Amino acid sequence: MSKRQAVDTVTSSAKKVKSAAITSFFKQDGVSQSSTPRAAAAPVKKFVKAEWLETLKPSEKELLDLEIKTLDESWLSVLSQELTKPYFLKLKEYLKKERASQTVFPPEKDVYSWSRHTPFDRVKVVIIGQDPYHNVGQAHGLCFSVQSPCPAPPSLKNMYKALKVDYPTFVVPKHGSLLGWADQGVLLLNTCLTVRAHQANSHQKQGWEQFTQKVLDVVAAHREKGVVFMAWGKPASERVKKIDTKKHLKLESVHPSPLSAARGFFECKHFIKSNDWLTTRYGIEEVINWNCLADSPSGLSGNAVPVTQASSKEPVVPHETVDGTAVDAEKPAPLEHEESFAVSKEEEELMAAAQEDLDASSKAEETSVDNNV
Repeated sequence: MSKRQAVDTVTSSAKKVKSAAITSFFKQDGVSQSSTPRAAAAPVKKFVKAEWLETLKPSEKELLDLEIKTLDESWLSVLSQELTKPYFLKLKEYLKKERASQTVFPPEKDVYSWSRHTPFDRVKVVIIGQDPYHNVGQAHGLCFSVQSPCPAPPSLKNMYKALKVDYPTFVVPKHGSLLGWADQGVLLLNTCLTVRAHQANSHQKQGWEQFTQKVLDVVAAHREKGVVFMAWGKPASERVKKIDTKKHLKLESVHPSPLSAARGFFECKHFIKSNDWLTTRYGIEEVINWNCLADSPSGLSGNAVPVTQASSKEPVVPHETVDGTAVDAEKPAPLEHEESFAVSKEEEELMAAAQEDLDASSKAEETSVDNNV
């Protein structure tokens, strides 16, 4: 073999080795030289309400008139397919007949008030209730909440007590409206969204349970930063059983009903645990100001002093009584806005009348959760 031929042979062998090495490199990465680029995922189509309405039959538009007009569009975009399912249309037929012959609460305009006060993209905390209060002037579409100037029902009073344990500076409102919480991203969702007057749980098993479970499911699936789910009592715990606790915070306890609250609700620390978790996920500026309710008789949020703000005195450590309620060792100095709370004579009369209704319905409320705590 000539010197020239020897050089050519070595060069050819080197090229083969290099080519084999390159081929081996791509195979190791799982990429073939002949593979084609993977097709890009199709973009998610944006929900357009007008286009969705065009897909509805005239009969569906008639049945879904309330949802079309009062369900916040942020929720409509994630629930529109649920609204046209047979079970929901059947529920709407049932409610149409109910309202034609019975008094139903809350008023129609308030059935979906939770969606307007807490848009889907603002949900940070979910509190799960059972069904609306069933006396005049109470229910307004938010669980555990009553219309102002109604005083707090028994379960809500116990929620206020638990807040006082978590935050000694919490000012207990003289009303039971939780609008201020809802406006900050606390979804106050009942399991059933309507009820027949003076008949607790009267609209159970008509379809609301499936619909509100879907509400919980879309929150769990699509609120990427995570959400706090507060589930009080066995029925509520069942509804959050499949929640991904790596993504979300699930807080469970007995129901705040007077029948069960003393068995651990007052000491559950859910309100402070919620804010601690929100701080890590959203930042300190996105925690819930649970203390905003004392700002006004309506419960609307405003320039309230945050519950995390230090008072001029040393923090008061509450001592627990045998029933779990908190008694302050030293009464804290009143917040500046505490003494500014005032109601008119007309509001006082309404509150007195509402209290009579609440006294009459307290036993019904307690009985409704007696077997579910």
